[in-house]
Amino acid sequence: MPDPEPVRAPGVLRGAARSLSADLGGAGERRRSGRWGRPRDQGGGWSWPGRLRSAQRSPLQTAQPQSGTGSRIRAGTRQRAPAGRSMAAAAEARRVLVYGGRGALGAQCVHYFRAKHWWVACVDLAENEDANANVVVKMTDSFTEQAEQVTVDVGKLLGEQKVDAILCVAGGWAGGSAKAKSFYKNSDLMWKQSVWTSTISSHLATKHLKEGGLLTLTGAKAALAGTPGMIGYGMSKGAVHQLCQSLAGANSGMPSGSAAVAVLPVTLDTPMNRKSMPDADFSSWTPLEFLAETFYDWITGKNRPSSGSLIQVVTTGGKTELAAAHL
Repeated sequence: MPDPEPVRAPGVLRGAARSLSADLGGAGERRRSGRWGRPRDQGGGWSWPGRLRSAQRSPLQTAQPQSGTGSRIRAGTRQRAPAGRSMAAAAEARRVLVYGGRGALGAQCVHYFRAKHWWVACVDLAENEDANANVVVKMTDSFTEQAEQVTVDVGKLLGEQKVDAILCVAGGWAGGSAKAKSFYKNSDLMWKQSVWTSTISSHLATKHLKEGGLLTLTGAKAALAGTPGMIGYGMSKGAVHQLCQSLAGANSGMPSGSAAVAVLPVTLDTPMNRKSMPDADFSSWTPLEFLAETFYDWITGKNRPSSGSLIQVVTTGGKTELAAAHL
């Protein structure tokens, strides 16, 4: 079965980039008639299928963060505290930063937390108009350039404000053994999509996450073992797992009392996955809403795993369960 993936790293795919997330719902091996195949990306970019259907927009209940300057930072259109609420009360509203907020899972997270009246910032290759504010990632083949740009722009946006959580729902999928002609290219792509975004999110957490806050990264259940048919993918996801465990250490630089947790899905139920695999058993795919709700629970202290945990997300017969991986 495939393995779930959310955002793609900038400056890698052909076509107009729309999101840091590849619409692979689960980035893993995809089998069709005995062959491994890669699901198609939408529109030639790095996006998950379009946006999820938009729901009612709820008013922002938070003080305005600094919008910063420059064309890459664009504040959302709803940055005023709702009428009848004091700025003091608004300042107490909760905040979340979604890295990859234009992808299928990222867009679901933006929608979910907005519906809870949280202030939501989106970091991606293009804006999510449902977010309160956006940091648009510049496409480049240099990791240090991209990391610096995002770090500076997020700093301008947030100023001294801290966020309750940073959700890195970025990733992608590409197959290939060590013999494949595309081995170098796909390995580079996988590293950019998963490791770049996770590394940047981790550094942002050291600067902008509240004490006791939550950082989530996106790994893959398939990468708990060897992945000979998709080596670049497994290698990059294995690095994300190691990063998550390292962040749990005493000298990692994470804020006091905070936690870094990686989710390891199998296949996410996205429109593009359904389109590319119409005959699959959808009851074994994890609903995006489940992960958004899970993140909310963890942020608010309900059943939050210990820092460094690798949490497998497995759906069977329409029922999704979480289980810690023990390496």
